[in-house]
This record gives sequence, C-alpha cells and structure tokens, in this order.
Amino acid sequence: MSAARPAVAIVDYGAGNLRSAAKAFERMGADVGLRPDQVVVTDRPEVVAAADRVVLPGDGAFAHCKTSIAAIPGMMDALHEQVVEKARPFFGICIGMQLMATEGHEHGHHAGFGWVPGTVDRLTPVDPALKIPHMGWNNLHVRHHHPVMGHARSGEHAYFVHSYALQVERDEDLVATADYAGPVTAIIARDNMFGTQFHPEKSQSFGLSLIAGFLRWRP
Repeated sequence: MSAARPAVAIVDYGAGNLRSAAKAFERMGADVGLRPDQVVVTDRPEVVAAADRVVLPGDGAFAHCKTSIAAIPGMMDALHEQVVEKARPFFGICIGMQLMATEGHEHGHHAGFGWVPGTVDRLTPVDPALKIPHMGWNNLHVRHHHPVMGHARSGEHAYFVHSYALQVERDEDLVATADYAGPVTAIIARDNMFGTQFHPEKSQSFGLSLIAGFLRWRP
C-alpha cells in the first residue's frame, strides 16, 4: 500500500489529543503490518476519502466540534462517503463517538451525524457526591460481544473524561456501559461503526487491544 492511500486517517479538525491517539494507532498498526506513514493525521478531505479506515477523536463541546468539522470544505462529504456509502471501518473517540448520534443537547440542540439513533445528554448521577465531569477509571459492563473487543469481558478498565453521554435508541447499538451512579454508555457499534466514550489511547493495555481489534476488523 502506498503513502498516497493511507491505511488509517485520523481526522484533524482542531480538537482532540491527536498526537497521543496517532502514536497509539501507529504502535498497534505495527502489530498488524502497517508502517508508521500509513497512519496519518489529516485535515484534508481527499486524504480521508482515500483511507481504508477513519478515526474521529474529539475533546470539547459537541456543537463546536461539529461546526469545526463542517468548516473544513468537503470534510462532511468525505466522512459521509467513507462511512455511510462505502462502509469503511470508522472509530469515534469521545466527542467523535457522540457526533455519531442524531442530536446533542449541550448548550442547546444541535444536529449530529445521524448515523446512530440517539441523543447526547448531560450526565445526571443520582448521587450528588459524584462530580461532573466524570473523570477517571471505571470498569466496563459488556452487554453485547463485538469483534473489535476480541475476548474482552466485563470488568475491563477504561479512562473517561466527559460531562455528556450518548443515549442510544436501539439496545443492539449499545455494546458496553460504565457505572456512574447508573449506567453510562461506554461503547457503541453499528454496522461498520465503532465508538468509545472513553479514550482508548489512555486506557493502557485494554485500550490498545481495542485499537488493534479495530485495525484487524473486517465488518
């Protein structure tokens, strides 16, 4: 595979810890036979449109991230073509996962990509002692098996930093939850799409195993 056709395009729209995500994908890419130059961080829609796989990381507010992506000429079209029309494997991380939803309710109502029916709402833990944002390590409860997760089971640890969470409409789209005085969406998947509310690049061996699983995945 030449450098002109990247194996993995990590979308750069001015948000997200791109370098740490890229390093994690480069590291695990080596395990599946990818060269470092086949994992690219890019703000060019033509590069995204040529990639075999697409990763959308994100930090910050839902509406700002959506607006920043839409402000790059051709990027929304490239994402739609790759993910919806061509069904390329897609990995949404944190806000990148939330943007897959129908709508986000952070500072108003804002349209998401509409790929996974659901809304993104503020966390409301029943225990007032629990702080927002939800920050730190949590165990996962696996509800459905998914190929990206390999042999992972309930009890795996992942690192979260967020104040809003995706509420999916279809139970089959919800792969795993975490407990924060009630279930919080941790992993979703639908067709060729996979998303984590937590940061796999910060979630040690479990997070890296998900990245490796995504790079091997043939949906």
